[in-house]
Amino acid sequence: MVEEKKCNDKKCPYHGNVKVRGMMFTGKVISAKPTRTVTVERILLEYVPKYERYKRKRSRIHAHNPPCINAKEGDTVLVGETRKLSKTKSFVVLKVLGEENESNKR
Repeated sequence: MVEEKKCNDKKCPYHGNVKVRGMMFTGKVISAKPTRTVTVERILLEYVPKYERYKRKRSRIHAHNPPCINAKEGDTVLVGETRKLSKTKSFVVLKVLGEENESNKR
């Protein structure tokens, strides 16, 4: 899916020269404060054999946020793995799946 807005970002998966390969997952944006970077949190379930139950774990990943996608805090996004983009970023936001409603904000 190619976004309608154009951007001049070299690290954009649609308008730049970054290829998406590897893992793809959905998560919730918990921070969008750094420039062109978002922190995405996803919930994982890990089975604990001793107790025969599942433990909930969270994983926080920094992802590149191109200007043509522009995900905001509270959005649910699709993230894909790419080559290393910086010291902490190896993922890029592919699209916004859902947005947080104004009534749900605290």
